[in-house]
Amino acid sequence: MMFFLLLIVYEIDSKRKMENLWVIFLLTATLTFFITKFLWSQNPKLPPSPTPLPIIGHLHLINKYPLPQALHHLSSNYGPVLFLKFGCREVLILSSPDSIEECFTNHDIALANRPKTITSDHFSYGYKNFGFAPYGDLWRTLRRLSTLEVFSSVSLQKNSSIRTEEVSNLCSSLFRFSGGNSCKVDLRYQFTLLTAHVMLRLVSGNRGVNESDSESETKFLDEFKSRFFSSLSSMNVCDYFPVLRWIGYKGLENRVIEIQRMRDEYLQRLIDDIRMKKFDSTGSVVEKFLKLQESEPEFYSDDVIKGIVVLMFNAGSDTSPVTMEWAMALLLNHPDKLDKVREEIKSNVKHKGIIQDSDLSSLPYLRCVIYETLRLHPAAPILPPHCSSKRFNLGNYEIPENTVLLVNAWAVHRDGELWEEADVFKPERFEEFVGDRDGFRFLPFGVGRRACPAAGLAMRVVSLAVGALVQCFEWEKVEKEDIDMRPAFSVAMDRAEPLIALLKPCPEMVPILSQL
Repeated sequence: MMFFLLLIVYEIDSKRKMENLWVIFLLTATLTFFITKFLWSQNPKLPPSPTPLPIIGHLHLINKYPLPQALHHLSSNYGPVLFLKFGCREVLILSSPDSIEECFTNHDIALANRPKTITSDHFSYGYKNFGFAPYGDLWRTLRRLSTLEVFSSVSLQKNSSIRTEEVSNLCSSLFRFSGGNSCKVDLRYQFTLLTAHVMLRLVSGNRGVNESDSESETKFLDEFKSRFFSSLSSMNVCDYFPVLRWIGYKGLENRVIEIQRMRDEYLQRLIDDIRMKKFDSTGSVVEKFLKLQESEPEFYSDDVIKGIVVLMFNAGSDTSPVTMEWAMALLLNHPDKLDKVREEIKSNVKHKGIIQDSDLSSLPYLRCVIYETLRLHPAAPILPPHCSSKRFNLGNYEIPENTVLLVNAWAVHRDGELWEEADVFKPERFEEFVGDRDGFRFLPFGVGRRACPAAGLAMRVVSLAVGALVQCFEWEKVEKEDIDMRPAFSVAMDRAEPLIALLKPCPEMVPILSQL
């Protein structure tokens, strides 16, 4: 219809051509609006939804607030099961445990895919990693192998020394920096550097930089972040309006392509270096998969190995430092909770030294602090998107095929009907908590077949780092006022400002820190 109307323009007198073009444009937009409204209202089986605008759908309703808050605001008006249009994409929003449970209990297989996007097209090595691979035999094999070789309890136990050593390195570095006195430290920088070292050692057996001077560390971290801390979201404007990919809107896609080129060159060089060393028995992830490659070279290709490694770097190196930073900010704002963690460590860690992986099981309150941090400030406030592979029914609603599913974990975690004093930091609420999920009201690591396989690794790294800093140093806020807890919503829910805090070595830990 739009094409037909535009043809009429060429029959209009040239002097009035532009004026009539605007009239035709407005008429077409109005006609499209009413057609869209009519068609939208003709499907009573869809979940509740505001009336969409032509072309953009409901995108105009989510640009006033960060996405979790905007979706929460809409759900407050239309209910916890909400159906939206983002451009050409149909999107289902869930923000209640009941609806989440029904989806991932009764329809888990139908929702086991990720939506295809520009980023997944370029970052997935041809959809050969378990983060992006479609649900099926390849995905099951990759997921099983990755869990077995990297994230299983046995594997985590084998590489526990890496986490302990790197946390000790962090404490030693902070002690040297302080000179035994009170000093300011940027905890965001320190936590990010720690996690980069841990992940790189797990992957390659090498921590990335041997020099301990700040200039070398800063350069290493900047390069690491430029490759793997992409600010690109899982979905972007070209995913909602695919036509933009073909009419010159190439800047965003070109940026994705350039990031992938940088990553691939780095990862291929890393794999080749380990291959040339003929496996020096570091037990690294790359070494394990190169050994498997010898027996099945076609399946365990370099691209498959790089796909697994890049997922570890992307998912692990960004979210864990965020959680550590939130945890320390919360403890600084609640010194009674900080003292309680310190006393628990003093009472339960019997050896003379910095806490180790093996001590974590005897520190239940520390675990409560981390869980409460994840509840209030989930690293992924909107869980990574799922996509329906077929039509399914959710209660009385009919959900179309190829619908993108977004779970608003941030809204569920702060629902006053689910949590007493939902906005208050109360680690004690998790004292009777077992496992890493409380039904479907606490889901910091996702849910369903696509839930994060690295939850155990993340909990160990975060708990060890926070516990060691509380054990080794006395902490204070820089200002008397409470630390600003404003979030900066992006792919991970970061703090709006880096956390700067005052530390001073605990007197009883000075002899230990001096020997590190």
